[in-house]
Formats: sequence, C-alpha cells, structure tokens
Amino acid sequence: MRTLVPILGDQLSLALSSVADADPAATILLMVEVAEEAGYVRHHKAKLAYIFSAMRHHAAALRAAGWTVDYVVLDDPDNSGSFTGEMARAIARHDPERIVVTEAGEWRVAAMLEAWETLFGVPVEIRADTRFLVSHAEFAAWADKRKQLVMEDFYRAMRRRTGLLMDGDKPAGGRWNFDKENRQPAKADMLMPRPEMFAPDAITQEVIALVERMFPDNPGSLAQFDYAVTAQDAARQADRFFREALHDFGRYEDAMVTGERHLWHSILSPYINSGLLDPLDLCRRAEAEYRAGRAPLNSVEGYIRQIIGWREYVRGIYWCEGPAYVERNFLEHHRPLPAFYWTGDTDMHCLREVIGQTLATAHAHHIQRLMVAGNFALLIGADPAQVHIWYLEIYLDAYEWVELPNTLGMSQYGDGGLLGSKPYVSSGAYINRMSDYCGQCRYDVTKRVGEDACPFNALYWDFLARHRQRIGDNRRLAMAYRNWDRFAPEDQAALRQQAARFLTELDGAPASY
Repeated sequence: MRTLVPILGDQLSLALSSVADADPAATILLMVEVAEEAGYVRHHKAKLAYIFSAMRHHAAALRAAGWTVDYVVLDDPDNSGSFTGEMARAIARHDPERIVVTEAGEWRVAAMLEAWETLFGVPVEIRADTRFLVSHAEFAAWADKRKQLVMEDFYRAMRRRTGLLMDGDKPAGGRWNFDKENRQPAKADMLMPRPEMFAPDAITQEVIALVERMFPDNPGSLAQFDYAVTAQDAARQADRFFREALHDFGRYEDAMVTGERHLWHSILSPYINSGLLDPLDLCRRAEAEYRAGRAPLNSVEGYIRQIIGWREYVRGIYWCEGPAYVERNFLEHHRPLPAFYWTGDTDMHCLREVIGQTLATAHAHHIQRLMVAGNFALLIGADPAQVHIWYLEIYLDAYEWVELPNTLGMSQYGDGGLLGSKPYVSSGAYINRMSDYCGQCRYDVTKRVGEDACPFNALYWDFLARHRQRIGDNRRLAMAYRNWDRFAPEDQAALRQQAARFLTELDGAPASY
C-alpha cells in the first residue's frame, strides 16, 4: 500500500510514530518548507535558520537510513506556500492510497491535519506523538479528578510512572523536590563550563543566506549562529552537558551573570522540542550520573523535573484548555510591550542584557525569561497575548504548546492561577540577589523613588497595590502585602506616583528607560 507520510518541522526523529511500522519500499516521506509556517509570526532569524537547516539535515539522515524523501525548499518556484497546498501537489505526484502522520503539537496545525481526509479524499491516520510520555487523554483523565492542577502532584505521578529517581516506592534522597537548594548566585570569575559550538556547514550557510534574503526585517541576528542542526551534534552537546555542567546545574540554575549566555544550562531544549534528542533518554542519563556518584541529587532532580514534570505538564494544560486559552487576561492588562523588547535599547541593564542576548542568539535561560523580561512585562501591565507572541517569535525552542502556557500562565498570570500559584513578580532586590546586573546599571537598586531609583521597585509595589482586590487573598503574597501595609501613607503615595511617572514616560517614549 502506497503511503505518504508528512513530517512536520518539529518532528525530526527517526523513531517518529508515523514511520514506526512503515515499509520504506512503499512509503514516501514528505518534508516541506512553507511561507505559511515561517511567517505566521515574525520568527527570530536564528529560529528559522535552525528549523530549516535541521529539517534539511534530517532529510539527509532519512535518505541515508533507506527512506525516500520528497523535500520542497522554501524558494522552490512551484512552492504553494502552505502545507496543505504542498500536500495536494505531493498527492498528485505520488497517488498515495493512504496518509499517515504524527499528531501536531499546536491547535492550528492539528485542525489542518484533521481537514485533509475530507479535502483530499484519501484516508488519513493521525497517530499519537510517542515522544511524549503522557497522551492527551491520559492528562485529561488526570486533570478531571482534581480541583487544582498542581504541577508537583503531576510530577510525583510521573516519577512513579517512569521509575526515575525512585528507590522502591520512595523518592531518592527521601524528598521529591530539591528546589530550595538550587538558588545560588554565580560570579563572573567562576570557572564555568562551555557548551559545544557548531560552525555552520554548507547546508546551514545556504539556509542562513535564504533567511537573510527572504526575512530581512524579522527580529534577531544570525551573526552568532552556532547551534547543532543534526542529531549527532545535538548528542555531542548532551554529552558535554552531562560530563561538564550537570554537576553544578542545580546549584546555579537560577543565576544570571553579565556576558554569560550559558552558565551551567544544558542548551538542549531546542533539540528536544524539534525531535533531535529523546527527552526520556536524557532523563535516564541524568539519573545514571547521580547513581554513579558523578552528579548530586539536587542537580539531577532539578533537571529531570523540568522534563518529565514541567514540560509534560504544560503540554497537557495546552491541550486541555484549548484555543480560548490565549484570550485569557485575568489582570486585564492591555499596555503594549515597549519598543526596546525588539531592540534591547534600554538603560535598565538587566533588560538590556537579557533582551540583547536574546536578539543575538534566540536564547535565554528560564530565570532570565521569567524574572527579568517576563517580570517587567507583568509589572507594567503588558497585554499577555502580545507578550506571548513576543516569546513565541523570539526564542529558538518556542513552539506554542510549550511557550503559551509558560508565558500567558506562568509568566503573566493571565489565567488567574491555573498554572502558577502566584504572580511571578519581584522588585529589583531579587534580580540583585541572583545576578551581577544591578552593579552595572545606571539605576540604583537600593532606591525606591527618585530619578535614579530602580524602576522595578516602585513598579512592584504599585502592581501589588492596584491588583489587591484580585490577588490580595493569595497566601503566597501575604508577606508582601503585610510589608506594603507597613509603609506610611505618604510613602505608599510616593511609590505609586513614581510608578505612574515611569509608566507615563514609557508609554510616550522613544527614549531609553
């Protein structure tokens, strides 16, 4: 039976469910680069280059493994510009008796796949994505039994299900979570591991030229493009992480240091999310490092929690909540993102550092995203849907299923606490504690009011004051509100006036702030 198997741009795995039982002699694998996917948001140039180059290299790996691959490049003169259009052309070329495809990661693409059978008159089998540990139905069944969808509960269930870091029916070390041990700052003079850097090969150079030519106005730069684009090179980066960085990953996972893009982070999420690396295999390797005594439990548990806990959890939330999730705006925030989110041109050193790094490399680690870029957006009252689009556009590992719940839910509290147990806001004190950013800023992190006061300080207290009716009964904010109530009325007024002046200037700027 002639079978056509379309492979999406984030399905770059040789073990994909759609080819698990396929006969290479009777199967055509279809891979297409289309303007519709490349342009539905203004993706960072490095993100486009990564996806296209990884796709082209994966096609070569599939051919080497004995598969027939029909590959359509973006600038093919006959390219229709849409995946459905390219499916129609491929069906005309190959006359398949059936189509088999692995389920899509995003709502809009899933709707496209579901329409194909009626549109083309060819049977379409949509298979579960077995790269994830929990199916949509399984997560929905777990969620249906609970009043609150607490990630920690889900994570413990995943530990039991996989057996990772379990000693019989007990968690290794007698505790499920070692997060309290993973909050140490780092210093610039520390000896830090360095990840693998991959010079663009001929295929990647061709893709870089294509992106520069066809997407000249998209955000970001390609000057520092050094990512792996093959499964083999992604595995080399994984080897480097386990050998040199995992040991101290936990201790310093929340740290931020000026000029340091990587610290002890794995830099593996782009490869996991696009299919070049298997997430469960990485978790088992991390556990093996702990069992062999080469990495401490706090680091290994923290790493595994991000993958089988948080990653699987946010995917479940995305599919349970459905497309209306993107419209949630619990705090009724409507301010546009400041222009410097696309330029990095701001006097706030922390934001300049994080946004500048992001524009240069399409990468920032989770605390930079949550507690600098996201924290500021939440404090100023930025529209969560616009913040979501920025994160989706700007980060190499951002696919909507993982990015939207992280941004709208966790970072911007747009869902009113479905995902995060409190709004993740802080004054400048947190950033000062976890980074060296404040020592290099024109603003004084110790001051709340005045020309040189850190904007995060007044904005933080103003955020709490203006949202008290909505979030004042949140137990995790009780201490913050007690502290606010200790301020004299005139000090409260001064802080709110300081915040109001800053926001007025921000709204009218093109000046740097």
